Amino acid sequence: MISYQQEIYQLISRIPKGKVLTYKIIASSFGLTNPRQVGKILHVNKDPINIPCHRVVRSSGTLASNYAFGGIKSQKKKLLREGVKFSGRKINLNIYLWNQKSS
Repeated sequence: MISYQQEIYQLISRIPKGKVLTYKIIASSFGLTNPRQVGKILHVNKDPINIPCHRVVRSSGTLASNYAFGGIKSQKKKLLREGVKFSGRKINLNIYLWNQKSS
């Protein structure tokens, strides 16, 4: 897991404001079988300003309950400030999912 940490942080640092990626997409990008491995890496992020882990969400478009920097309400507030809209508890991934290839 640790060997992927810097590469995962580099990917997350490129997610633009107003867009999100999922734990599952990030995990599969690095050949990891369990998206929770990505969550564990993000949980120890020492630079949340430059590595905006609030832009990483579940595959369902919902927020993980253990966001390390103030909890789920803080994560939602950050995303709303960036223009991400919620329908109930979910983000419409058809609109807000970052397409890495088009950037």
